[in-house]
Amino acid sequence: MASTDPLPRPVALVTGASRGIGRAIAEELGATHHVLVGGRDAAAVAEVVASLPSAEPFVGDVTGDALPALPERLDVLVLSAGVEDGGTIADTDDATWRHVFEVNVFSVAALLRRALPALRTAQGLVVAINSGSGFSSGAGGGVYSGSKFALRALTDALREEERPNGLRVTSIHPGRVDTDMQRALVAREGHDYDPAFTITPEMVAATVRVAVDLPAVGTVESLSVRPMRRR
Repeated sequence: MASTDPLPRPVALVTGASRGIGRAIAEELGATHHVLVGGRDAAAVAEVVASLPSAEPFVGDVTGDALPALPERLDVLVLSAGVEDGGTIADTDDATWRHVFEVNVFSVAALLRRALPALRTAQGLVVAINSGSGFSSGAGGGVYSGSKFALRALTDALREEERPNGLRVTSIHPGRVDTDMQRALVAREGHDYDPAFTITPEMVAATVRVAVDLPAVGTVESLSVRPMRRR
């Protein structure tokens, strides 16, 4: 959908934007940015694109090579696609380890390498949607937490490597968020689902807005947002 604004909008690519946290972020940034709506399901992506003032689809599997071309200038890249899987170290097979790290770490690194020239041109911002599990782990959480620890290491390194290029890097660490992924996790844990122990995707999107709107002379390096109530 072409923008009708008199001046071109800044461009934001949001991965995992067809549902959950990614969609809430796309809707939040859609008020001020031209949004590239990332996702694998073309129909779901098209629905989000149609709801935004200025947007276009960015359809593809982040773990594959067949992604659309990136623009020459990219002001914001939000890395929101991810998976939660695995159990105890003893019970998790090699295929699950590989899948979780492929989606949560390796594909992120691959997309970042492709996007860096456009981000450097804009002296833009990378926002990685990490997790509270990127700071601590417990029994049964080694696979997912391991991937999120690795993502935190990746973004910490990128922040320092790209600082001379004017590129900012923000790591957002939500606690439990009311999403389909969270419902599946709680079911696997054997609990009844209660959204009172979660925050909403819109709350995560609001923290992304803080990082996006901060003047470029400063940067939000890491930000945690958690539910007030915890099990």
